[in-house]
Amino acid sequence: QSFFQRFLLWADALDPLLLLKSSNEIKRTRLLIQANEKTLSEPTQKNQTKQAFLLSLSSVHPDTDKIIPVLFRPPAFMPITLPLVIVSSVQRQARHSFFWQFVFHTYTTAFTLVNGNGTPKAEEYSVQQRQLFLGLGAISYSACVGALPLAFIHRYALRSSLMQLVVRKLLPAPLLGLTSAFTVAMVRSPEFENGIEVMDRNGKVIGVSKKAGEKAVMETALSRAVLFGTTFSLPEVLMYFVQRARFVKNPRALGPVRMFVIMSVLAGMLPVSFSMFPQCGEIKRADLEPEILSSTEETEFFYNRGI
Repeated sequence: QSFFQRFLLWADALDPLLLLKSSNEIKRTRLLIQANEKTLSEPTQKNQTKQAFLLSLSSVHPDTDKIIPVLFRPPAFMPITLPLVIVSSVQRQARHSFFWQFVFHTYTTAFTLVNGNGTPKAEEYSVQQRQLFLGLGAISYSACVGALPLAFIHRYALRSSLMQLVVRKLLPAPLLGLTSAFTVAMVRSPEFENGIEVMDRNGKVIGVSKKAGEKAVMETALSRAVLFGTTFSLPEVLMYFVQRARFVKNPRALGPVRMFVIMSVLAGMLPVSFSMFPQCGEIKRADLEPEILSSTEETEFFYNRGI
């Protein structure tokens, strides 16, 4: 699929109304996909299968085939993160900023953990326990980093307009983008430490690859950095031009306008972020480990990137 095709697919799959579907209905749609995958001649069948596929994409983990908890399904990502992004962007006290960023990173890290690749295994410890431990450390570190600039200017009473501009307008976007990527890399680190399953074109698992795991984690971390870096930076730019051009006459209306701009940017960037790289990632033969290549003559391999 091209980026545009993936974008259109995710734009449909992120519909919050899909969260209202029951577990039984999700299971029925999975059966519908299996029943109709070889008989798609009728337009009605094609449309039914498409709707079933969208529901499956938004509700079922591709590695485990288990239904994802409602709060961590892709359609729930925007309704939950939007108020957290808005609240985090207006904080003026370091301790308040730390608290809200801690809540924000807790949710996004849990979302990453639930929607990551489900195949890493290790003999000497529980992968899930390690991911929870790493995730808690990454959340705490990211919240501290996000609140540090505010603590710095309050500690040293730096009230110059330049420092206020840098700390309140310029720093939040890159910091949130970097810390979001950091939490993804930390909580999913077992994927490149232990490897993830790679498959051939027919879906047959041919081995476990650390290089595929590294590629999956790095692509997801980059997409998350772009998502929240843009969501924090672009509204500041747009609001600057709104105020400069005086589109809003009443100063009290600037708050609601700012919230609308943040919501619009996040709504547009979310399918962009999910579509930057295919969820079914591809890796070439030359990029895999020799022990995997010795068992097959295939030239292209696939894996679940996660979101």
